[in-house]
Amino acid sequence: MLPLDPQADIGRRAWVTCPNCSDHQGCATCEERRRCTRHWRYLLSNTGSMLHLQCPTCTYVWDHETGFGASGRRNRASDGR
Repeated sequence: MLPLDPQADIGRRAWVTCPNCSDHQGCATCEERRRCTRHWRYLLSNTGSMLHLQCPTCTYVWDHETGFGASGRRNRASDGR
């Protein structure tokens, strides 16, 4: 089991299914796709729509593409092209 990432902060959370432990299964709130008080993930960082997450239950770390908002690609106007 990995230790919690130093960037893990309970103030930065995301409600995404953990692909490692699936701890949300059997939770009525999660099955209704609502924000559960127990089955959230640490939001370690993000680049555009790509989230870098850690599960507090099993400490698994993964990236999750939300497909929402900024794509994480650099803006051509900002890099001088």
